[in-house]
Amino acid sequence: MEEMEMIIFEIISNGGNAKGLVYEAIAAAENKEFDKAESLLKEADEYLVKAHQIQTNLIQEEAGGKHHDVTVLFVHAQDHLMTAMEVRTLAENIIKINKRLAALEEK
Repeated sequence: MEEMEMIIFEIISNGGNAKGLVYEAIAAAENKEFDKAESLLKEADEYLVKAHQIQTNLIQEEAGGKHHDVTVLFVHAQDHLMTAMEVRTLAENIIKINKRLAALEEK
């Protein structure tokens, strides 16, 4: 079980790192630092890819017949990753809105 807990914590850690970077990107966009915002999103994407790959590996193992116990911690990891992915998607729209607002303010 210890190995599975380490895998779960990797998902949580990568998802949390991604979410933190996404919130930094939103803050950067609010300060009209759009290049910084885009850079932070790209960095967040690296963490999301890592977490998603771990999740994909677990799914492939289960499809291959290896059973994984579903614990509260595992559910928490999945929830953490999904919310990080959703925040990432929303951040793109928030950044676009901030760009449009900045352009209007310049007129």
